[in-house]
Amino acid sequence: MTDRTLEVVTKQIQVMGCEVFEVGLFNPMANGNEPVMIPRTWDTEALLRSVPWLKHQNRNGRNIYVRPQGEHRLSLIDDLGAADIQNMKASGFTPALVVQTSPDNFQAWVKHPEVLDKETSTAVARGLAQRFGGDPGAADWRHFGRLAGLTNRKIQYKSSDGLYPFVRLRESSGTEYEKGREFITAVRTQLEKDRAERARISEAVRSPRSGLTGPIKGIDQFRADARYGGDGTRVDLAYAVYALSHGAAEAEIIAAIHSRDLSHKGSQKRQEDYVRRTIHKAATVVRGESLCR
Repeated sequence: MTDRTLEVVTKQIQVMGCEVFEVGLFNPMANGNEPVMIPRTWDTEALLRSVPWLKHQNRNGRNIYVRPQGEHRLSLIDDLGAADIQNMKASGFTPALVVQTSPDNFQAWVKHPEVLDKETSTAVARGLAQRFGGDPGAADWRHFGRLAGLTNRKIQYKSSDGLYPFVRLRESSGTEYEKGREFITAVRTQLEKDRAERARISEAVRSPRSGLTGPIKGIDQFRADARYGGDGTRVDLAYAVYALSHGAAEAEIIAAIHSRDLSHKGSQKRQEDYVRRTIHKAATVVRGESLCR
């Protein structure tokens, strides 16, 4: 008898095309004698050989996730709707893999024309999430995606008869997206600009003027500064660095950033996430640390 789960898992990991995978078996309701996460690192052969064990763990309440080990040429865009997938295709970002994680929710993996370093991979993932409405909290170089062929054990998806929906493999072309080289080049160009900007801000923070007392500049003065070209994201970061280095309270900085319309960032939660990340980056610059981790 054909093992449908094995077929689907085989297709997904073949399309992902990695030599080694990290698999996570997650159960937030695990009792005190069990770990919440069971991690495994397997090559393709070991992963396929372990499908019966994964099915057993899944039936016992664990959600099964997968990601490439080490640097790779994939990016995951999480929390997409069907219209978002169509938008990706129409825009030249056709996914190599589309996984339906619940009745109205999808994850898309895009395949780049080359292996990306961690910094570039994270920046690309964030750019893709912002462009297509994905979850920014899942946008980094090594985020887990669901493994198809098993069930989504989140309690909100449990049916009246006690069943959970299967995670389904909807598309598996395995092809590189059309705008790959163009998009990656643009991301790398922006990363270089960001490095230069951080260096300029860091130098300004360390200058003797940063010790001056008296009223500090407001965010509107940064918005009017031609050096930022009207780029709200650059303005928010520059102001947050300046304000933190001059002793402004975090609540004051949050209120200042929120004084512009952030609805393009998404839901209220995503707007708040954006502000939190901006202040974290600013604090990193003030401490003289690298943002690339």
